[in-house]
Amino acid sequence: MVKKTGKKAAGPTGDLSNGRRNETALLLIDVLNSFESEPGNALTRAWPIGIPLMQLKMRAKSLGVPVIYVNDNFGMWQSNLDEVIKQCLRGGGRAQQFVQRLLPDRDDYCVLKPKHSGFFQTPLDLLLKHLQARRLVLTGLWTNNCVLFTAHDAYMRDFELCVVKDCVAAHKHSDHRNALDQMEGVLKARIVSSRSVRF
Repeated sequence: MVKKTGKKAAGPTGDLSNGRRNETALLLIDVLNSFESEPGNALTRAWPIGIPLMQLKMRAKSLGVPVIYVNDNFGMWQSNLDEVIKQCLRGGGRAQQFVQRLLPDRDDYCVLKPKHSGFFQTPLDLLLKHLQARRLVLTGLWTNNCVLFTAHDAYMRDFELCVVKDCVAAHKHSDHRNALDQMEGVLKARIVSSRSVRF
């Protein structure tokens, strides 16, 4: 499922090469999350990525870079994105604050996925071809799980990868670090801070 509402706002002409589409796409993986089925420390681990990810998304949009939410359907096979968001917001508290900070805009793209990888049984590959994207900036939850699985599948499709280390999180710091090392060493991903991302 790909959902996009409204028209995509054009970025400043100076940020695009000769008027061509930007070849980079920003992926936000599983940030629409109720945290209900996660371990007790999950929200605490996820919380610090909220503000830098929000700021990174704003910068990407100002440069005309497409923003794609790649989100778990949480087993709700008859749901759509609006239902997923409603479930994520119903608990209130810090979980609701985290999600509200990162809600999709009307001109963002959204893909619901049934499993770990954003590419498995989803139209993400076709969407990226439509956008003429060759470079993916990966963010979201969790570094050693859905971010890593998506990175593996992107690498096999010859995408250039950039993983934003302060915009991804895992339940354990060791899992976070090991996954970043694997993506850098095996998948040739650039591991950078949000302030260092060059769109």
